[in-house]
Amino acid sequence: MAFYDVFLLAVALAMDCFAVSIVSGVVVRKFVAGVTLRMAVLFGLFQALMPFVGWLGTNHFSEYLESVDHWIAFGLLAFLGVKMIKDSFSGEECGHIDPQGLKSQILLAVATSIDALAVGISFACLGYRSADELVVPLAVIGTVSFVMSLIGYSLGVRFGAPLARRCRPEMLGGVILLAIGVKILVGHLCG
Repeated sequence: MAFYDVFLLAVALAMDCFAVSIVSGVVVRKFVAGVTLRMAVLFGLFQALMPFVGWLGTNHFSEYLESVDHWIAFGLLAFLGVKMIKDSFSGEECGHIDPQGLKSQILLAVATSIDALAVGISFACLGYRSADELVVPLAVIGTVSFVMSLIGYSLGVRFGAPLARRCRPEMLGGVILLAIGVKILVGHLCG
């Protein structure tokens, strides 16, 4: 996977973090450096950790999947992309989660990184055979999620609820995931 593909994938995965961070900023309504930094670190950490966990679970079986790996990667990314697009129209509220608490932040970090688990499965299907090969993609995913979380929280505090209602970052993330899935499929079938 080329670096720009990894970067676009990282941006797509970070959209959930971005959206939750905006909502957290809207709920808290003030910039608290420690709270903001801890949330961004947790989001980045879990976004980087989950693909590794997915890769570990699948890596042992990838040699049996090589003939259909491109279809699996496409299917997973398309499923996640469509899910993110659909979720962007659901209009669900944040609920009663206190985004300043460590327990809530861990819960939010895990919830926003579940999609990244499936990306780790697609990494195994795309031929990533050793953990060394994953260092750069995981670092990019974690860093982008960290930065997007900081930006999202700051935007939520600064611009509040009107921005959260107009912006549909999950939809953009879903479109990016779909585009990467199509690129992988077409590249393998035509290559």
